[in-house]
Amino acid sequence: MTRITVICSLGLWAGAAMLLTPRRWFRMRPLSIRLAPYRSTTASTPTRSGVLSAQSLRDIVGPLADSVGNRLSRLLGVSGELSSRLTRIASPYDATGVRLRQAMWCGLTLAVAACISLVSTVATPVGVLLVVGGPLLTFLVIEQHTVATSANWQRRLLLELPVVIEQLGMLLSSGYSLGSAISRLSRRGSGIAAGGLRTVSSRVRQGITEIEALREWAALADVAALDRLVAVLAMNWEAGDLGTLISNEARSARREVQRAEIEIIERRGQQVWIPVTVATLLPGVIFMSVPFIDAVSKLTGR
Repeated sequence: MTRITVICSLGLWAGAAMLLTPRRWFRMRPLSIRLAPYRSTTASTPTRSGVLSAQSLRDIVGPLADSVGNRLSRLLGVSGELSSRLTRIASPYDATGVRLRQAMWCGLTLAVAACISLVSTVATPVGVLLVVGGPLLTFLVIEQHTVATSANWQRRLLLELPVVIEQLGMLLSSGYSLGSAISRLSRRGSGIAAGGLRTVSSRVRQGITEIEALREWAALADVAALDRLVAVLAMNWEAGDLGTLISNEARSARREVQRAEIEIIERRGQQVWIPVTVATLLPGVIFMSVPFIDAVSKLTGR
């Protein structure tokens, strides 16, 4: 009980310090701000945050949480950079913010698991498993949410690509330049592909070429069909009949989408048979066990 009291007191002290630090009556102003009225210049001096402010804690704990989170995600088999996934799904949080949220929830889960282990009379292995497994499960749940959202974004982009590629091929065959075709599709569309094309058009207006902007988009999206499309569009000034090549790529992307849909249908069909198989085998096992138990009891005389 004494340890719990000390831990709660430390947490209460840290929380009170974080809440009261921004208050002017609680903390002493920096020397530069106190001397500002006596300076010869009238330029305003920016205020600095306190020692225990939220920004200072983010600057201190953020890099550590980011490094530990990346190593733990790779150790648990999660591939890909978190920053790329967050940029892909247009998340309002950056990688450091997500890692800090993970650390906060993992710490809260650890505290709850430790309190349950101390208060309840569970066995030592169960307590250790609860203390260690709870934070890991919390970390994996948050990480899996970003992975699933990113995979859903990629799937939606793959479903939109065949139509977008066909429209791009028709515009190029009718005399549009690559930049004007991308700009037209970005204005007329409203899906994920149109949003990516708007980003490409914005990057072109910033001074880079269309192919470089498309390669940036393809590297961020990490979709094989988009990589092949960018490779075809890179021959814009070399190929004589680019529209035919783009039409072939549209058919290839459509076949890839069809194969992915067939795989999903077959996987769901296999999942349907799991409860059916269990429901069929369970009564048979029960009916077989009854005469077996009866025969064993007669042989043993019990």
